Amino acid sequence: MSGLVGVLNLDASPVDRTLLDRMTEYLAFRGPDGQRVSVSGNIGLGHAHLAIDDDADDDVQPFTLDGSRWIVADARVDAREDLIAELNARAAGEVASDATDAELILRAYCLWGEDCVRHMIGDFCFAVWDEPQRRLFCARDHLGVKPLFYAHVGSTVIVSNTLDCIRLHPAVSDRLHDPAIGDFLLFGANEDVETTTFRDIARLPAGHSIAWTNTMRTRRRYWTLPIDEAISFPRADDYTERFIELLQLALRDRLRTRRVGVLMSGGIDSTTLAAAALTVLRERSAECSLQAITSVYDRLVPDSDRGLAGLVADHLRIPIHYDVRDDETSILDWDRVSVRTPEPIANPPGFAAAVAFSKNMAPVARVFLYGEGPDDALRYEWRPYLWHLTRDRRLSSLVRALWGDFVMHPRVPLWSSIRHVANVSSRRTEWRETLPAWLNEEFALRCGLRDRWETRRCSRPQRHPIRPAAYDAFFASQWQSLFEDCDINGALSHTETRHPYLDVRLLRYMLALPPMPWCRNKLIVRRSMRASLPDAVLRRKKTSLRVNPDFVRVVRHGLPRLVPAPDLLEYVDPRKMPSVPRSALELRTVLRPLGLNYWLQDAANNRQGDLRDGFARYAGIA
Repeated sequence: MSGLVGVLNLDASPVDRTLLDRMTEYLAFRGPDGQRVSVSGNIGLGHAHLAIDDDADDDVQPFTLDGSRWIVADARVDAREDLIAELNARAAGEVASDATDAELILRAYCLWGEDCVRHMIGDFCFAVWDEPQRRLFCARDHLGVKPLFYAHVGSTVIVSNTLDCIRLHPAVSDRLHDPAIGDFLLFGANEDVETTTFRDIARLPAGHSIAWTNTMRTRRRYWTLPIDEAISFPRADDYTERFIELLQLALRDRLRTRRVGVLMSGGIDSTTLAAAALTVLRERSAECSLQAITSVYDRLVPDSDRGLAGLVADHLRIPIHYDVRDDETSILDWDRVSVRTPEPIANPPGFAAAVAFSKNMAPVARVFLYGEGPDDALRYEWRPYLWHLTRDRRLSSLVRALWGDFVMHPRVPLWSSIRHVANVSSRRTEWRETLPAWLNEEFALRCGLRDRWETRRCSRPQRHPIRPAAYDAFFASQWQSLFEDCDINGALSHTETRHPYLDVRLLRYMLALPPMPWCRNKLIVRRSMRASLPDAVLRRKKTSLRVNPDFVRVVRHGLPRLVPAPDLLEYVDPRKMPSVPRSALELRTVLRPLGLNYWLQDAANNRQGDLRDGFARYAGIA
């Protein structure tokens, strides 16, 4: 969660030290454990440090090995032993086993140059100034867990992992980017992963690097999710053993502290994380602490996860904290909550509640494990798999797939999946019937929103022959929104959310599994946990809240009052907005113009003010 900023003047003019100091001080909310700045002529780097892990106190940045190359980073490098061994084998000198992540990245850059990112895995964003090459090189991790923004205005380049920090530079304007606002109103997220809500500020996409010299700018994709051959092991246990091995490997890289929280429902994904994390922590120390945290509704949604989550906590003998959310800050508090966010969000009070929760839990644990990933990676795509085997005339594999699905699943094969597919298709048709009627017609026409609604563009470099939906899911813009929400939440609460299932090694394995039988009802996870979790959890079907708590609140108390900001009328016709949403889906849609209005009002209040003062109101209750 550390903060970084870099300023490069390509015309060789000196960097304004006072301005860089101010931008670095602004990042103190990310890094309260110390801020440092390094300026040399036309380049300046700033870093704000947050010590999350047990060994993080030695991570002093900006960092240099020899005074000629400098780095600022917010990074966790995984597979450290492999990288250190490769560095020691190919470079002069000995890299210490306790080298910081920033040092490892810089050493990798010194050895491989811009190709260093091809030799690393983990969650990272960083900026390296290479004095001999007069080059600023920046990169973002494979899936984009860590954000990185930049502005290239005139002869000035500003980079940071905090969007509002870039806005502090006087060369960067406040002009908005209408297509990004249009995407937010339509989909709840900007579908263009290269842009932001501000015209002058771009977002470096996941798996990309970018570099500037005095003469050119180069940006390239260094990684995309590969299409691997389907895995074939001789024994069923080989599949589960490999799954457990990769999950524990991902957890070992993410657990560098003895105090950890796991966001645990009563479902199979998060409870599996809890069981596997406990094993990893106990390997290291008998004094470890794993805290289960379960969100429940006791009145609004009575059938919550309290019972099963408590059963798992008792089974694992770990403490559990129930986050009772019936009376949390919600859309009922819309007029009383005071929130600043870098870009529009649909539910500001919900964001405030999430940050308040993380702050309350920070004394217990500063690293939280989140179980996102298997719902997408383990989609049960039996139809393309059977078609693939039939088309390639792989009769023995076809028979083995059908037989394995029949033997390992007690219900009639495929029938429940056929019904599920039919129901999903029906709901999808209902959801995408019409463009929201409350859009400003001129704005919708100018930005081509009808076409975007119909096509919903998503960058898909390749099409997976066996797992198309699962594969494509990881190119969706919603991941960017999830990661950036986790990032800013963690920055404000001085915690960090980590995603073990999204470790590239484990993710590739899940996507290479034969969907029959291993993806049906997440069999690979359930079978792997037979000796670790209670039967009630192993047998539980995938469930979600049957009632949207906010929809219950709106039905009882009505929508938040809309007092349109002047700029809102450029995007929305408030007269056409429904007074009472008819469904939870319609509520989700109508919250977007309300959220945009909230954000525009806040932006107008701070347009002439100091963003630093405005930031003090992040997720605060007025």
